[in-house]
Amino acid sequence: GSRRLGDSTFRENVQDVLPTLPNPDDYFLLRWLRARSFDLQKSEAMLRKHVEVRKQKDIDNIMSWQPPEVVQQYLSGGMCGYDLDGCPIWYDIIGPLDAKGLLLSATKQDLVKTKMRDCELLLRECACQTEKTGNKIETITLIYDCEGLGLKHLWKPAVEAYGEFLCMFEENYPETLKRLFVIKAPKLFPVAYNLIKPFLSEDTRKKIMVLGANWKEYGGTMTDPDGDPKCKSKINYGGDIPKKYYVRDQVKQRYEHSVQISRGSSHQVEYEILFPGCVLRCWRWAGVGEALVAGPQRGNMQTESCLSGEMTEVLANQRYNAHLVPEDGTLTCSDPGIYVLRFDNTYSFIHAKKVSFTVEVLLPDKASEEKMKQLGTVTPK
Repeated sequence: GSRRLGDSTFRENVQDVLPTLPNPDDYFLLRWLRARSFDLQKSEAMLRKHVEVRKQKDIDNIMSWQPPEVVQQYLSGGMCGYDLDGCPIWYDIIGPLDAKGLLLSATKQDLVKTKMRDCELLLRECACQTEKTGNKIETITLIYDCEGLGLKHLWKPAVEAYGEFLCMFEENYPETLKRLFVIKAPKLFPVAYNLIKPFLSEDTRKKIMVLGANWKEYGGTMTDPDGDPKCKSKINYGGDIPKKYYVRDQVKQRYEHSVQISRGSSHQVEYEILFPGCVLRCWRWAGVGEALVAGPQRGNMQTESCLSGEMTEVLANQRYNAHLVPEDGTLTCSDPGIYVLRFDNTYSFIHAKKVSFTVEVLLPDKASEEKMKQLGTVTPK
């Protein structure tokens, strides 16, 4: 009984903003209460913040807003059908998504607003389904198709932009996710998941299911009218964005280290990788001629191997004339050991070079790595 009482108190506390919301029935209010474990103050703060966001982003008219052409054409994903309970299904496609191209062609605000528009579309679909089925439908099923998830998707600005979208979803559409199925996850998935995990609530994390090769058993025989199982009429498959859409040539990034490399010398940084499956993510404002990553010889954990030159070159020297363009690089470290990143200025006899860079070691999420091992169906990258 105390919860029902809590609901009515909650309704009174927020009654001044209810008229601005599309359908503030008890189910709606309950979602905000549940999201904050029935703490009246926190639930109210959350709902009031949402009302502000609705005003700011003009959510009431968002369905008549058109995202920029490049976003309409290249932001992958789409709604495709309903699960057995009648809840809408949204199918997200990661592989062909050109995250870097999107961030160079559109503003982050437009990308987040497009995602909000998708959320509003799904809520409207829930309302239609409620009328159609006679049962209250207020949650959605998400399917993440991770085939082709690669190092390019770990680009830091892309992960940060995605994090903003996830926060937006958590803060403005609480208790809307029913289940999230991850299908066709490659080896890299645990590292990618670890990067976005901080943006997800505990509740959302519990709803994620990584499926193995048996994912087809979960149903799904929908095809387009022409028989295309990819349902291209409903789902956008993204793709590489033509450069004609680019409105900027780089995304601002902050660098942690700056070093001056005198002419004819080089600078090296060492990273110890303690277990396999980590990723070294480095990006730099490359004012320097060549960058090299050398890794440990197999089975060799001794630092001496670094120093005695018995290193295996794992990322070949590339000579960049990149005094203007930041270079981003990622490398999967399949063997434990010491990895050395070396910026080489030895071929330049005239110029000292300044290089700014950041390097991070990205760790895999242990739980999803274990889960994938149990499934034994890790699809090759």
